[in-house]
This record gives sequence, structure tokens and C-alpha cells, in this order.
Amino acid sequence: MMFPYLDSTIILLIPAMLFSLWAQFKVKGAFSRYSEVRAASGVTADQVSRALLDRFGLSNVKVERIQGHLTDHYDPRSKVLRLSDAVSGNSSIAAIGVAAHEVGHAIQDKEGYAFLRIRNSIVPAVSIGSTMSMPLFFIGLIMGYTPLLNIGILLFCGVLVFHLVTLPVEFDASARALKLLSETGLLAGNEVGGAKAVLDAAALTYVAALVMTILQLVRLIALRGMRRD
Repeated sequence: MMFPYLDSTIILLIPAMLFSLWAQFKVKGAFSRYSEVRAASGVTADQVSRALLDRFGLSNVKVERIQGHLTDHYDPRSKVLRLSDAVSGNSSIAAIGVAAHEVGHAIQDKEGYAFLRIRNSIVPAVSIGSTMSMPLFFIGLIMGYTPLLNIGILLFCGVLVFHLVTLPVEFDASARALKLLSETGLLAGNEVGGAKAVLDAAALTYVAALVMTILQLVRLIALRGMRRD
């Protein structure tokens, strides 16, 4: 559970929850709107991905389809760019923007983009930390055992670092995508604006995740202080 301990400090998370809902609404709205607008060039998201990857000498990166809605991602370990059902084979401005964004991550990987390298390197530790932090903290809270509270908070700080590092990674990938789409003419000038609207909305979800993590950490620290008192 995300919020296994309910008390007055839960109010700290309300702004983040509202922000998160608004961000999701913006993403759905922007993607839905520009999914109805086909690119004048007639290219599909798959074709855009392949063309941009080859442009940067990334012929070794495969483009595959994956089930789900907006589950698109680039896998740096397998060197595979996966496009979701809503994007793969689609020639809409929204789909092309999303595909180009994922290509941005592949280019980051090739160039050794610092923040991407940091994020990839801390994923295993953060995965363990995100799983263990809350249970350890709330067990410590129930038992009144301060060392467990401290360990839980420390592990959760790793989650915060992950989200902090994720922001520049995502913003940079979007900036690369929009620049490439404009330079190559895969999208016309006014169409690039539509792709930007989609990617900007998607970026809000990462900002929302960071805000939620910050406020969760504030809540944990507040609960620790209340228990000590």
C-alpha cells in the first residue's frame, strides 16, 4: 500500500495527489487530441523511430511492439525500443512525438548522457529501497523502534534521488525529439507544436511523481518526529 498508516499527516499528500490526477488528465487529453491528427508526411511512429535511430548509427537498436497503452520505453540493456499498441504503426502527431522521445533515450544511451547513466546505475538499489522503505518504517513506527524508522527514511531518500535524476533525463529526451522532428522534416512546423504539447503533458507526470515523493518524505520525517516526542 502507498499510504499504509492513516493519521493527520496524510493531509500533506493531498496536493501531490491532486497534481498527479491533473497531470494524468493532461496527458490523456493531449494524447487523445493529437492522436486524431495525422502527420502530413504520412510516416508512422515505427518508421520515424527507425529513421532517427539509423541517422545516429543505431542500427543495432531494434524497434518492437509491446502491449499496453503508452507503455513505450527504451531498454538500454537489450538495446530495444518498444512502442505500445497506441503508438506502433500509427501516423498521428502524438504517436510520432512519443516514438521520437524514446529515440531520444537511445541517443542518450549511445552518447553516455550522465543523468541516464546515473539513473540506470541506481535502479537496482532504488528498486530494493522502494520495496523495503515503507514496510521497515511503519514496522518501526508501530514498534517504536527508531533505528528502523531511520533505515526506512534513508532507503526512501534513494527513491527521491531517482526521481530527481529522472527529470533531466526525460526533459532532455523530449528536447532531442522535438529538435530532430523539426530538423528532419518528419513533422511540419505546426505539427511539431502538437508533438511538444503531448511531450510537455507527459513531463508533468514525472514532475508529479517527484512532488509526491518529496511530500511522502516530509510525511515520514514528521511521523518520526511525532513518535520521538
